[in-house]
This record gives sequence, C-alpha cells and structure tokens, in this order.
Amino acid sequence: MKPTLLVLAAGMGSRYGGLKQIDPMGPSGETILDYSVFDAIRAGFGKVVFIIRPDFEQDFRERIAAKFAARIEVGFAFQTLDRLPQGFTVPAGREKPWGTTHAILCARDTVHTPFAVINADDFYGRDSYATLGQYLSGLRNGDLTYAMVGFTLKNTLSDHGAVARGICQADGHGLLTDIQELTKIAKTVTGAENRTEDGVVTQLNGEEPVSMNMWGFTPSIFALLEAEFISYLRTKGHELKSESYIPMSVGNLVKSQQATCRILRTTAAWFGVTYREDKAMVQANILEQVRQGNYPTTLWT
Repeated sequence: MKPTLLVLAAGMGSRYGGLKQIDPMGPSGETILDYSVFDAIRAGFGKVVFIIRPDFEQDFRERIAAKFAARIEVGFAFQTLDRLPQGFTVPAGREKPWGTTHAILCARDTVHTPFAVINADDFYGRDSYATLGQYLSGLRNGDLTYAMVGFTLKNTLSDHGAVARGICQADGHGLLTDIQELTKIAKTVTGAENRTEDGVVTQLNGEEPVSMNMWGFTPSIFALLEAEFISYLRTKGHELKSESYIPMSVGNLVKSQQATCRILRTTAAWFGVTYREDKAMVQANILEQVRQGNYPTTLWT
C-alpha cells in the first residue's frame, strides 16, 4: 500500500496573485512544487492530492498538475469556508480560511492510505521524503502512531529577517511531547534567539528540532482532527481572523494521549521564500543540488 502525498496549496493563488505568478526556481523553470512531487515519486508515494481553492482549479490542472499525471495518480480536494461540521455556519464578515487543520479535513474523501502533508511552496529535500515515505509504508490505516519530520533549526533560518518556527520537545524515545510556536526567531553569532514584542528573549543553540509542516498520518487522524476542529469552532469560531493550525491540533492529541507522533530527524536543509531576498538563495541551493547529481537538470522530460 503506497502512501499518499497531500499538498496544502489552497493559499497559492492568493499568495502569488494567481498561479501565473509562481516563481521558477530550478534551472529549467521548475517550481518548488515540482521538486516536491519528484521527490515523492522516487520515495515510493503512489498518489498526490492537491488541496486548492475551487476558483483556480482549471489553472492548476493545466499549468501544474498536468505534468505529473503520467507519473503518479493525481487527485484534488477543495477548501472552502462553508465546508463545516453539521451545526456550524460561517460568521458574517469571515473571509480568512479556517487553517491547515480544516484544509486536511477537506481532503478526507480523497485519501485512503497513510499519507504525508506538506506545504506547496516549501523545499524539503530528497532525504525528508525518503525518510517519511519509509515510515508511512510500515503503517496501517488505523494506526495512531503519526510522525513529523524534524528539521534542525539552523538549517531553516533566513539571513534576511526573523521567522516563525515550531520548536519541538521529545521524550527519550523520540516521541513528540510539545511544540512551542516562536514567531520572531533570528540568527545570532551563537545560534538563534526569539525576541517577542514585549522584549522577552529566548536563547536557542540552533540544533533544536523544528516543525516545517511536514507530517505523516494515517486515515485515523480524520476523526480526531474533526473533534479538534469542532472544539476550535466552539471557542474561536466567531473570530474573523483566527485559524486552526495542524501543529496545535497534533500537540493537543499528543498531550491528551489520543495519539503519538514520532520526530523523524533529518539533516536536510529546508528552503523557502520568507523574504523577497530569499529567492536568490533558494535558486542557488537548488542549482547546487543539481550540480551534485541529486536532481536532473530538467525534471520532467
């Protein structure tokens, strides 16, 4: 039973002003998403499901998904504000999506095997997909032993400003015990530090495992996430800007002992464009990966 890759892509259209604005990063015009699907295919994934907004479905199918269809099964799920559990409605004035927990729930009917979750515009690296794919291949659909790829903090920082990262805590068996969301982490001479708006400073050595939203689940997660999302709606559903994030939901499941989550450490460097100035760095890093033979010069030939 091959695992599925679930891609959180619903925000791509708004972030880039339409899919036509997605930046090429590879030497032959490849996007970061191209490398993600390429890595998943060679790691043994059998299907990719894109969670998108309905209004750019045709553009997504033609410009992005068509190149993958001959190489891997492709599916779609649609995230809309009105896809809510019974008894809940969209509050007047709400325009912001409900968050990544809700996005995953929107794909419930399209995923029938253990699956990975990634962001569409993050470069996670070949080793990350191989590690997660191997772990997922050993799971059954009903298992409650999930996973998170743990990147090393220093490999995920930007030279151009502060970033938000989920700092992870683990027990002696490598199981996640807590995620602390720090939103203003910047490089320092000794590692990194997080400085809040009220001046509280948290020193970090740069070796801490962090979540970059690369998860491994089984279909058993859907019922648990639905309960988490309902709890969120009851307490914060009236707010117009709040969101239900998957790290918070998984953290709650771990703390309540409803599931476990293993941290799969990787030495791979994470690449992403947090700041405009990061683009050149991402392009240079991908070109170096190509030079080392980790990727062909042209992915889809």
